[in-house]
Amino acid sequence: MERGYLNSIKKQFEYYKSVGEKTFSQLDEASLFRAFNEESNSIAVIVNHLSGNMKSRWTDFLHSDGEKDWRNRDMEFEAVIKTKKELLEKWNEGWQCLFDALDSINERNFDTKVYIRNQEHSILEAINRQLAHYTYHIGQIVYIGKMVKGKEWQSLTIPKGTSNDFNDRKFSLGKHKGHFSDDLK
Repeated sequence: MERGYLNSIKKQFEYYKSVGEKTFSQLDEASLFRAFNEESNSIAVIVNHLSGNMKSRWTDFLHSDGEKDWRNRDMEFEAVIKTKKELLEKWNEGWQCLFDALDSINERNFDTKVYIRNQEHSILEAINRQLAHYTYHIGQIVYIGKMVKGKEWQSLTIPKGTSNDFNDRKFSLGKHKGHFSDDLK
């Protein structure tokens, strides 16, 4: 059960990481730093927050609280990333920390209790909590990308108006095994 869950959750995280990256690839550098008003975050700010959260939550996660003393969450919402190169480095650092942590989970430690802000979680609860958090922000990234690109936006899933064709194609293949993200390819 543990191995099947971990393999599935890694695929989920990889899929959502790719959704963010497909959004970045459609945007010019300036669009990554565009905030629509004073109260909204740019994609770069969201990436900075995701990276900070991932590093805090997943560094030494089996032994120390997921809210690290060295984390400065408030600074994550400041415009500190200045280039696309820096944005991609932060993005990849956070994801690498997450994937390294997931790779460290095994049958011997799967039942370990972990803490986030001094609140106990099972490993499953901690992973699910972070999956929900990260997909929330990746959805924001995609939404900003769609607003910036308008009609030039290239759909990352099933393009509007093509659901019936897509379903006809999928059902014509018969029943098959696969991962939900495979459905969108």
